[in-house]
Amino acid sequence: MAKIQVILTQDVAGQGRRGDVISVSDGYAHNFLVKNNKGIIATPEELKKIEMKKKKDKKKEAEEKVKAEGVKKILESRTIEIGVKTGENGKLFGAITNKEVAAAIQNSFNEKIDRKKIECNIKSLGEHEAIVKLHTDVKATVKVIAKAE
Repeated sequence: MAKIQVILTQDVAGQGRRGDVISVSDGYAHNFLVKNNKGIIATPEELKKIEMKKKKDKKKEAEEKVKAEGVKKILESRTIEIGVKTGENGKLFGAITNKEVAAAIQNSFNEKIDRKKIECNIKSLGEHEAIVKLHTDVKATVKVIAKAE
């Protein structure tokens, strides 16, 4: 049974992830992977293209990390204040949500952060911390002060 090398163009369960070079049988390569646009035959030119793309992606990843480090310094340099409605004995009505923290960051720092990248659990007045995931390796801790309006 002849083996052939294939570059995956999308994730294939049990075989590998997009961009991986795998060895599979000739029939599987032609009748499934290539036919369904899930892979291309690994020629020297294609392998060179993949290598160049990986280098470019790695460089872009490094640039994004440096940018995220800069944003982290900005976010950790100051605290943000969020005015909330409270009931008796300083209890909040509900909680301060990720969306409210994202809006406060937008107003204070002029940095747009996706609310899904913010972790916070603020249910009382006072100083709290919100974790902002800026990059896979970079997390910023933002001080949030919940004060009564």
